[in-house]
Amino acid sequence: MKMFERLKNIRRTIHQNPELGNEEFKTAGLVEKILKENKIKTYRLCKTGVVGILEGSAKTGAKQKTIALRADLDALPISEKNKVSYKSKNKCVMHACGHDGNTTIMLGAAMLLAEKKSSFSGRVQFIFQPNEEASGGACRMIEQGVFSKNKVDTILGVHVSPWIKTGKIGLKYGAMMAGVDKFTVEIDGLTGHGAYPHLSKDAILAASEFIISLQSIVSRVINPLEPAVVSVGEISGGERYNIICGKIKIVGTVRTLNDKTRDKIKREIINRLDGMAKIYGVSYKIDYKALGSPLINDDEIVKICEQSANELLGKDKVCLLTEPSMGGEDFAEYLRKVKGCFIYAGTSSCAETSYPWHHENFDIDEKALPVAAEYIAYTAIKILEK
Repeated sequence: MKMFERLKNIRRTIHQNPELGNEEFKTAGLVEKILKENKIKTYRLCKTGVVGILEGSAKTGAKQKTIALRADLDALPISEKNKVSYKSKNKCVMHACGHDGNTTIMLGAAMLLAEKKSSFSGRVQFIFQPNEEASGGACRMIEQGVFSKNKVDTILGVHVSPWIKTGKIGLKYGAMMAGVDKFTVEIDGLTGHGAYPHLSKDAILAASEFIISLQSIVSRVINPLEPAVVSVGEISGGERYNIICGKIKIVGTVRTLNDKTRDKIKREIINRLDGMAKIYGVSYKIDYKALGSPLINDDEIVKICEQSANELLGKDKVCLLTEPSMGGEDFAEYLRKVKGCFIYAGTSSCAETSYPWHHENFDIDEKALPVAAEYIAYTAIKILEK
């Protein structure tokens, strides 16, 4: 009960004081305070990123290993609509994705591991990362040396899930989440009078043709057994009802589960732009950015995570996911450097705790916090013992 109350209070403090990416100064300060209270050494990266180091003191003849445990700190630019005592105090900022829960779970695991440090050997490195939502946070932590001080053998990440019942753990072998790309296309035509379209080059017509042609990439070029998404989320341009538009801006996203498909879709988008430009006599510019890699779990580590969940919680508390998500998660960048596993902690117990991520009514069942914290700590020790 003491652990539950402690974690509940931490989570509510973070939830009431959400901060956007790279602005998580108060959250980072709270994380540092709690780690130091538990005699865990800390240092900063990326101004608001916190790294904690805990050394196990058990004496064994086995090779000393390091496991990293990662949580994210940032909130979203959303106005909270929950009518709860711990509602966000910051206008238009909310923990609508549950990063307050992720951080709290990892702090709970840190407390438990600090208590048990005499029972294990090796090192635990806690990573509290800024700016996951806007992407780039993980890459910056890596660039600034999160793995350079200590050789990390394994990494685990945790995320609360409204799709899984409270007290259960969600695991996925292999590809779990998609790579995230963003494309911005600017089409330049020739402005003209709406009554004399033959004297202009219509950017709206060209853009319409291009957007429609995008739909044939997944349906006709990509293997139907290979998950992929191409979506346009923004289109802007035009000045007046009777003026032929000369400039259009289109912004969209591509989601894939492997680099081969990712590269193929990028080439196909450019092919369609080339064709559109020739047909309509317009020009274009494209800015294509890879915002995040596909998240691919290591099967060996997933197996250990599954076994530890069976031992600690029971087989009925383990959800083995069979399908990947086309959402993105920058924990994938760590997995490109170190083998590991991304773990879902179920936090759904009723309608109020089952809203999807990024919803203005998102909330979690806080009873999941100590369960997940104990599971992460237990699994970390298991991995260090292997």
